[in-house]
Amino acid sequence: MKKELRRAVIAGNWKMNNTPSQAKALIEAMKPLVADADCDVVLCVPAIDIPAAVEAAKGSNIKIGAENVHFKASGAYTGEISADMLKEAGVEYVVIGHSERRQYFAETDQTVNLRTLAAVNAGLKAIVCVGETLEQRELGYTETLLKYQTKMALTNVTADQLKNIIIAYEPVWAIGTGVTATADQADEGNGFCRAAIAEAYGADVAETVTIQYGGSMNAKNADELVDKVNVDGGLIGGASLKAEDFSIIVKAASK
Repeated sequence: MKKELRRAVIAGNWKMNNTPSQAKALIEAMKPLVADADCDVVLCVPAIDIPAAVEAAKGSNIKIGAENVHFKASGAYTGEISADMLKEAGVEYVVIGHSERRQYFAETDQTVNLRTLAAVNAGLKAIVCVGETLEQRELGYTETLLKYQTKMALTNVTADQLKNIIIAYEPVWAIGTGVTATADQADEGNGFCRAAIAEAYGADVAETVTIQYGGSMNAKNADELVDKVNVDGGLIGGASLKAEDFSIIVKAASK
């Protein structure tokens, strides 16, 4: 991390876990454990949990995020939620383009871009996910793919809007598998994303962008990962469902 240039962010991604009452209980347990964090602390929760999570997080340093957003402001999109809806509900962050959304719900680089624009135009902070599959890595396409996905996601995003965007490098082969990229692999992947931003916006701008690592970061490996120069925190899956584990990761990013 380079805290003198960019803010470290630890964001939990609960995925499809926790009822509203469970969300409230978990946040209440987390609040005292992360109160002294020297990084931004975010919990991205299922849509049904947002009201309970926002209420539970009031008065704390925990910010609430959503796990998805539609790119239209309104319309005949059954089951979808707009950026304005999220904003009014008290959401500050939103995860966009997670590998599971791409894999199971037909997200494309184009729709990721549209959702990103919708989010930042509404005043939300977007956590934009990019990452390669194991096959793509083995074929040597990691750098090409990460740069392409990053640039596609940021199409028509201004340098000023970029201040409200976080990139999360999440190698698909390390999501929910228990397999974690080595610290060097994570740093390299994040570095490819930063290089893509530098090519599009200039090196000085790229150095200010927070880039998280998002592949099975946990309480045991967080210290080694966030110690890398290009790893500015993490997008945390399973470990964000346990207050103690999540707080250990927050402490690692607070050093």
